[in-house]
Amino acid sequence: MVHLSRTVSVTLPRRPILGMAAAVLLSTTSLAWAQGAWPNKPVKIVVPFAPGGTTDILARAIAPDLSKAFGQPFVIENKGGAGGNLGAEQVAKSAGDGYTLLMGTVGTHGINRALYARLPYDPFKDFVPITLVAGVPNVMVVNTEKATANKINNVNDFIKFARANPGKLNMASSGNGTSIHLAGELFKSQTGTFMTHIPYRGSAPALLDLAGGSMDVMFDNLPSAMALIRSGKLKALAVTSAQRSAAMPELPTIEEAAGLKGFEASSWFGLLAPAGTPADVVSRIQQEVAKSLASPAMKERLATLGAIPSGNTPAQFAALIESEHKKWAEVVKVSGAKVD
Repeated sequence: MVHLSRTVSVTLPRRPILGMAAAVLLSTTSLAWAQGAWPNKPVKIVVPFAPGGTTDILARAIAPDLSKAFGQPFVIENKGGAGGNLGAEQVAKSAGDGYTLLMGTVGTHGINRALYARLPYDPFKDFVPITLVAGVPNVMVVNTEKATANKINNVNDFIKFARANPGKLNMASSGNGTSIHLAGELFKSQTGTFMTHIPYRGSAPALLDLAGGSMDVMFDNLPSAMALIRSGKLKALAVTSAQRSAAMPELPTIEEAAGLKGFEASSWFGLLAPAGTPADVVSRIQQEVAKSLASPAMKERLATLGAIPSGNTPAQFAALIESEHKKWAEVVKVSGAKVD
């Protein structure tokens, strides 16, 4: 074994040392910036309902433009259940790094806090609003064959039939706490009718059962119901919004059709990120969504679905969420709807 005890010291000129230190620092900083630049991997948009519903339709509409703008895939992940709560909870508990987003709804961020006794996330503290994507009216639809058999041609006909058959009608929804559910509860409350609420994990499976005849009525978002209405499998009676829809101007509002003063139950859909997501990432996503929604092709596409595009600022979206929570809390109170 050989032991080396001599200490060798080398003195380097000061200027080269400073130069090397600066080079190392610059290299390290550049590497850190490159590793931290967003996005450098795919971004996930969680849709808290089954495929085929309006939430899913709108998320898939904007995803390609976001992928093109940022050079990374924006991937849709459907996680339905509990009126949107399962998907919202997943995003609420995700890292605020810009790689997990939520296509939130009036249900997840306007209704559920008042409706559910225990909510697994806080719609205000656990999220950063990015932008409202679109608003849509709901539409009251019934099975066409059943409507014909029972001579239901309008909303008043339906009310008369429902009052004569209490508890015999099934009202489908995309899940507990959705605007689709609450629109039905509000209708029941204001008309003195009773229908059994059957919640699904999204609009698509509920609509299939309604078209198939095992359900009787649904207050669905117009975009997801449009195809079945046009095919004749579903009969549309009225829209639940305050004004008629430009997509189907022949349909009256429920207020017009049945004299239910002040009846209004529209839906909205918007992007949110987990709390802690950097402000610059939020701003960049909002700007690109707004750009996508302003394009003529997107405007035309959404118009045919009955959706009204937005693309507003994070602050404006936050204000909407606050006002919608207050509004729907009152609807929940009036209707008496509760979910444990």
